[in-house]
Amino acid sequence: MPVLRGISLDIEPGEMVSIVGPSGSGKSTLLYCLSGLEPFESGSVRLVGREVGSLARGALATLRRDHVGFVFQSYNLIPSLTVRQNIALPVLLARRRVSGADVDRALLDVGLSDRGGHRPGQISGGQQQRVALARVLALRPDIVFADEPTGSLDTATGADVLQLLRASADDGRSVVVVTHDLEAASLADRVLVLRDGLIHGELRAPTPERVLEAIALAGGTS
Repeated sequence: MPVLRGISLDIEPGEMVSIVGPSGSGKSTLLYCLSGLEPFESGSVRLVGREVGSLARGALATLRRDHVGFVFQSYNLIPSLTVRQNIALPVLLARRRVSGADVDRALLDVGLSDRGGHRPGQISGGQQQRVALARVLALRPDIVFADEPTGSLDTATGADVLQLLRASADDGRSVVVVTHDLEAASLADRVLVLRDGLIHGELRAPTPERVLEAIALAGGTS
């Protein structure tokens, strides 16, 4: 049986969409297919007007590099680089100019102005997640994909990260978040509820209570 079936959706600039559902419902698979990180056997995915399935590997990597930002639960920071260097690296790889002021602004946005010279191993997990988000902010992508971005964070730090993602959408980016966090989901403009690889429901103007009820109706916990 296919992991995802019959899914059709559009995500607009300036829109934040949360994806929730029972374990094994296909949430992360959908995120990876939408972002071009995972191949798909049928169907169509368009990113910033480009058909993902028709792109060669190099062209797809360039598309992601130039237009897409990723925030994962695992941070994916380079241990040997400082926080500042980690933030600047994706911009440099995209062959764009990045100034010290750009990095400083990203650090300020995530509340880590005093940690720029530290290496990832010298800061907490919550701070590392903020660095991962600052790296995305400095890149200024058209769309941000976040997979359980608060899964290993304490409540206060997780709330800060969520507000930054919400602010990214308010600034005109598309933001797609896979989450089991009801508060995280309720910050979105829309919530998609998955079950068995299908969109079981869609909520607009969600609240934590409505999200919890929708997940329960879908048949389990996220």
